[in-house]
Amino acid sequence: MFDILKSELTRRTLLYKAGFGFMALGVAGAVGTILRPMRTLAQAGPASTKEPPLPPDKKLGWAIVGLGKFATQQIIPSFGECKRSKLVALVSGDRAKAEQYAQQYGVNPKNIYNYQNFDSIRNNPEVDVIYIILPNGLHAEYSIRAAQAGKHIMCEKPMAINVEECQAMINAAKKSDRKLMIAYRAQYEPYNLAAIELAQSGKLGKLKAIVSDHGRNLDPKDPADRWRANKKLAGGGSLYDIGIYALNATRYITGEEPQEISAMMYSTPGDPRFGEVEENVNFMLRFPSGVLANCTSSYGYADTKRIQVFGADATLELDPATDYYQHRLTIKRKDGNEERNIEEKNQFALEIDHLSESIIQNKQPKTPGEEGLQDVRLMQLIYEAARTGKTIKV
Repeated sequence: MFDILKSELTRRTLLYKAGFGFMALGVAGAVGTILRPMRTLAQAGPASTKEPPLPPDKKLGWAIVGLGKFATQQIIPSFGECKRSKLVALVSGDRAKAEQYAQQYGVNPKNIYNYQNFDSIRNNPEVDVIYIILPNGLHAEYSIRAAQAGKHIMCEKPMAINVEECQAMINAAKKSDRKLMIAYRAQYEPYNLAAIELAQSGKLGKLKAIVSDHGRNLDPKDPADRWRANKKLAGGGSLYDIGIYALNATRYITGEEPQEISAMMYSTPGDPRFGEVEENVNFMLRFPSGVLANCTSSYGYADTKRIQVFGADATLELDPATDYYQHRLTIKRKDGNEERNIEEKNQFALEIDHLSESIIQNKQPKTPGEEGLQDVRLMQLIYEAARTGKTIKV
């Protein structure tokens, strides 16, 4: 019921089967216009492109739960670039749609499941990992069921709608001795990795402040947005959906956890989109080092995905910061601006392969369930600060 039927992506399918994915489409390699001379920053992602792919029979098998727009247009085609992972199963409430994508991407029809027989996936040895791409309110249920089926789990962000559900997911994975990773794609994306290195290495001078803004207009006519206006399914509004990018960025840029939170929240009166969820949230965080972060999230302003890091010696601007295909990183100093030219890589393939590698090597993934729980915990405190008008000590 949550799937969004899209037209067949013939060219992308052919590229997927050829093993090229997005990079062959040319979108991942697009870089903004260079205005000044650049220095190239060599930034290795979580999975090096120099490493040869595993043979098909050695790759871990992945099942995708939920065939919405994000799954069908971003995640599924990205398996064509994965070196340690392969798509082997689909879970959908729409059998015809699942069969369409199974045919496009070479998935055996016997590996198509629905939400009623999902638990029988435990009997399928081809499936090693289950990727949950459902509305937020269903993350906990299907992650727990995946763990009980003996499968490793990747879950979309936000991890769940409250702290209790997050903890239940962590407990289920531990009980089944399975890996649980939250799909924080930006933490595997080369431009964001470069921003982390620049900020934490002192190359900007002592960090003083971070500003991050993430917003877009919620479109009630788009089936992909309808559930986002439903509090039960979404858990929250703009903060849960896109403000989490700003929040998570402040944490991975500083490498610290906030000590204090203050916030304000506002929704346009009479706007039918915001009967259950909020439109705008502005929040401020204070970190142990003294860094102050000012962040905004909105379902009402034009598309924005920006991170700014202010150091004593230089300012870093990543804009767009969390795009699917294209990023731009500028360092601004007194003597001029410098734009970094970094190779764009498929962040979805990188994060998928990172979990597969973590399973193969039996190590904890970079963004485990505890990372997702922390963001949900902090977002709940942001809501509390906005409701009460008080500064909350974390």
